[in-house]
Amino acid sequence: MKNKFLLLFPLIALVLSACSSGQTSPAGEWELIAYGDAKDPASALPNVNTSINFDENGEFHGNVGCNVLRGTYEINEDQVTIKQIVSTRKYCRDIAEQENGVLGILSDAVLHFQMDGDQLTLTSVDEMSIVVMKRK
Repeated sequence: MKNKFLLLFPLIALVLSACSSGQTSPAGEWELIAYGDAKDPASALPNVNTSINFDENGEFHGNVGCNVLRGTYEINEDQVTIKQIVSTRKYCRDIAEQENGVLGILSDAVLHFQMDGDQLTLTSVDEMSIVVMKRK
């Protein structure tokens, strides 16, 4: 009986680990789908390159349409902490609202992150703001 339990224990542990949250690193390039109010996010503007590339070393860089950005990030379970974000400061009237919205959510923030297939969702801890991206 004891031997059966010893054989069953690793199997149970394997099954339980498969049921965990499945969160992984957001490493890779992501393109904006939507942003803003979590209850009613705005769709990303068409034909505007808004993408972020998270690398494996905890750094990211990207383009928010008119301006480029870069910074660092740390993952802790289902949270990503964005730090030291810097961006160029050109003004582009037609896309300023989107740029300001995305930068406002990402700037020095702690965000919940969820990955579902090729979709990455970043949500503010108060669950009021959201950035939704798809793998590029």
